[in-house]
Amino acid sequence: ELLVIEYKGNSKLYIPITDLNDLSLYTGGAKENAPWHKLGSEQWEKICKKASEKIHDTAAELLDIYSRRELQKARGMAIVEEYEQFAANFPFQTTPDQQRAIDEVLKDLTVGKMDRIICGDVGFGKTEVAMRAAFVSVMNGYQVAVLAPTTLLAEQHVQSFMDRFAAWPIKIAGLSRFRSSKETKQTLELLADGKIDIVIGTHKLLSKDVKFNNLGLII
Repeated sequence: ELLVIEYKGNSKLYIPITDLNDLSLYTGGAKENAPWHKLGSEQWEKICKKASEKIHDTAAELLDIYSRRELQKARGMAIVEEYEQFAANFPFQTTPDQQRAIDEVLKDLTVGKMDRIICGDVGFGKTEVAMRAAFVSVMNGYQVAVLAPTTLLAEQHVQSFMDRFAAWPIKIAGLSRFRSSKETKQTLELLADGKIDIVIGTHKLLSKDVKFNNLGLII
């Protein structure tokens, strides 16, 4: 039994099923857009070489970014007395992993350096970790930007944050396509004036027209 691979120009290559481990699935994009090469040509080798060079360039760029980050240090934040009250208002018991994530994030804030990824399944409390970091940042006089991958999730986070921070004089706003032009314009003006403490939105937060008065934390 053989597997037949067809190349450009109607050339065919027959692969015994015992050698199927030599094959790998093409993951470079949609299958209908996959490159179509002639058997025996050097075109595929050239593409692989170019991709390898690009990977090395990207790795070098990332190393440069991380090295410059290590040299930078922001001003550390204080864990204010009000934090304990905010934490106590959490309606659930934190899990050991969730508490560890909270403790590590708070430590990052106090030393003025953070570049952390919090991983967890849906419902495992990642948002609460973000909220506690946001609370500490705002209480230290900084603004917070919360990035969400979708408009729907951004709006859900806006409501969640408003509910969680309802007992505190902290101004929260959203930026997404669900907002009218008038609402967006007003939010941008208040954000630039420092009258919004936490802004939640999609990639729109990265637009050039979004100006912060004293941004201290991006989540």
